[in-house]
Amino acid sequence: MDELRVQWINDEAKALLAAERDRVPVTSLSERRPALALDDAYRVQAAAVARRVADGARVIGHKAGVTSQAMQEQMGADEPDSGVLLDDMLLASGSSVVRIELMQPRVEAEIAFRLGRDLAGPDVDVEAARSAVAEVFLALEVIGTRFTGWQITVADSIADNASCARVVTGPMVPFDPDVDLTAEPLVVSVDGTAVATGEGRAVLGDPFRALVWLAHRLARFGAGLKAGDLILAGAVHASLPLEAASTVRAHAPHLPPVELRVA
Repeated sequence: MDELRVQWINDEAKALLAAERDRVPVTSLSERRPALALDDAYRVQAAAVARRVADGARVIGHKAGVTSQAMQEQMGADEPDSGVLLDDMLLASGSSVVRIELMQPRVEAEIAFRLGRDLAGPDVDVEAARSAVAEVFLALEVIGTRFTGWQITVADSIADNASCARVVTGPMVPFDPDVDLTAEPLVVSVDGTAVATGEGRAVLGDPFRALVWLAHRLARFGAGLKAGDLILAGAVHASLPLEAASTVRAHAPHLPPVELRVA
């Protein structure tokens, strides 16, 4: 890779981190660089993550995003993206966030996993993904964009760490192979009123396919998913605005509920 390209990637990573720190959005990459390749967007993401790790953050997993038709239609995308989960993003169910400390936040309910064994390589399939899962749980992902407005492309989202801001984890329970997660209905409520629903099959037809997709994408770069990683499979519904002075809750028949309070 030539020196100018490396410098551009590092400069964009620094600009995104500064935007998040100062809560001042920047113009989208796709507007400034319309021909941006997805691989370069992932390189910007990796450079920003590396800087955060150098400053003390720890990688705890990955997220697959834009995995449902509802989210693809909302984002104007036709393929998933992925981001990296860091320990300073993680919140336990019942935690609070301050709305003004986030950038243009929205919220999504997801099925999520904790891996009990490594999952890596281009030959990973759904059965391998199922056998790698130790625990399953509901999560609320707070997404936000460091770019001006939400008129962004998949490349913008990727560079911005798949727009991930916070992850609220519900109680984790051992994965029961007899529970059909494709048919698991999630209900999202705000202040006690149901506002969105979706089943596990909304995620690529089967939430385990999100693990397969992630393993295949990471394999292209000689990486993979690791035992202990937390993995978000993607929203089962279109994202919702995250409003101040509200409580967001998601529940499902076979998984404990997860809740987020917003100040």
